[in-house]
Amino acid sequence: MLEIYNTMTREKELFKSRGNNRINFFVCGPTVYEDAHIGHGRTYVAFDLIKRYLEYKGYAVFLIENITDVDDKIIQKSKEKEIDFKSISNYYEKRFKEDMDLLNVNSVNAYPKTTDYINEMLDQIQRLIDKGYAYETSEGIYFEVSKFSDFGKLSNQDLNKQKSRLQNENLETHSFDSNKKNIKDFALWKKTEEEPNFDSKWGKGRPAWHIEDTAITEEFFGQQYDIHGGGLDLIFPHHEAEVAQMEALSNKKPMVKYWMHTGFLNVNGVKMSKSLNNFITIRDLLEKWDPMVFRLFVLSTHYRTRIDFSEKSLDQAEKNLKRLKNTIQKLIDFKKDLDIEDKLENNELLDKLYEVKNNFFKDMDDDINTSKALADILNFTKVINGFISEHESNPNKNSLKFINETLAFYEDVESIFKLNLFYQDLKEDKGDYDDLLKILLETRDKLRQEKNYELSDYIRDKINDLGISIEDK
Repeated sequence: MLEIYNTMTREKELFKSRGNNRINFFVCGPTVYEDAHIGHGRTYVAFDLIKRYLEYKGYAVFLIENITDVDDKIIQKSKEKEIDFKSISNYYEKRFKEDMDLLNVNSVNAYPKTTDYINEMLDQIQRLIDKGYAYETSEGIYFEVSKFSDFGKLSNQDLNKQKSRLQNENLETHSFDSNKKNIKDFALWKKTEEEPNFDSKWGKGRPAWHIEDTAITEEFFGQQYDIHGGGLDLIFPHHEAEVAQMEALSNKKPMVKYWMHTGFLNVNGVKMSKSLNNFITIRDLLEKWDPMVFRLFVLSTHYRTRIDFSEKSLDQAEKNLKRLKNTIQKLIDFKKDLDIEDKLENNELLDKLYEVKNNFFKDMDDDINTSKALADILNFTKVINGFISEHESNPNKNSLKFINETLAFYEDVESIFKLNLFYQDLKEDKGDYDDLLKILLETRDKLRQEKNYELSDYIRDKINDLGISIEDK
């Protein structure tokens, strides 16, 4: 049975969806003002795998990640570049999705944008005012933290003892407003005449950070849903503020059943920072490394633990990826040469296979422990290679059932981990590959001309699954 660590309760809990087999799943998405970095990659690879494993377990999972496309950092960059803020956000959103496709992070069902949900945010803010949880100043609209007695329960801290921290962090992450009732109160709406802005009954302004997520999730899922994910650094203040907003509106019904957070990513043992000149974008990384090497590197560590990025760790991930792919290919080739009339079975081998399968899924059910699960399948390659070597010296040592069931098991592993384990390097057979790809693209163009978008999108998604990004212009 699947158990998941819940940040809210700080313990592992038996996983059970809120209703039937449907899981509503939200992960905090990027603010698109620059290229995504490897810390983003770590988080989104982890949640992509978590969704895939839930689907493997038989759940119907709907995953959304919001795109923050209006923000002070985006506006600042638009001023520097002297172009519209939308041009900045659209450009980096496109590049973010391209990066995700290369990393096989393509299980997200929707990427709702902040600017498409302004009315929903304004509606939430008004309801918070009506219920007595929010108030207006000359600078904006604020959530009155003292009215929500459970504030701090997710991050497990007493904010009455955190005044100095609050002064440093300033909950709403915007400039301090002297008209606020309390330093703990965080912004819901920032009044401003500066472009870009949006009309509201309180004057022109822009939404603050925290209200975006609750407005979007309420629109998609209602006031309660199954899983909320994000990086560990978002627990306070961002996720804490989300809890306060939504549960204030719902009369304190639990907003989320399971809170899941990924650990920090360091570079050579040090926190990644531009000032330390160790800031690495996904694009920088992929100029040198196979995307699947990075994906395997991420999944080789449990999603909740700190991960240390280094050339040495990527070298090891590359070796492990080659080992898995080569072993699977050797087994496929071996099966081609096997006499299929030979029905001899090796029960000892089958027992080893069933043992590794049992351990693999036991590890995955233990809070998605990909680190131990990968160790299981890597160690099992020794058994497979030993079997092939033994057959070469003794052709009677066959086990067709072992071969078939082993390949089926690794196909299941691939459906969860999405490491392209069954795909050969395209350079090895580029001629045939190019011809096949050309046929598929031509077929897709014809389907689009005939307005059969459902089938054309299906072909696009399947090609994307191979690590090839298609862009319609």
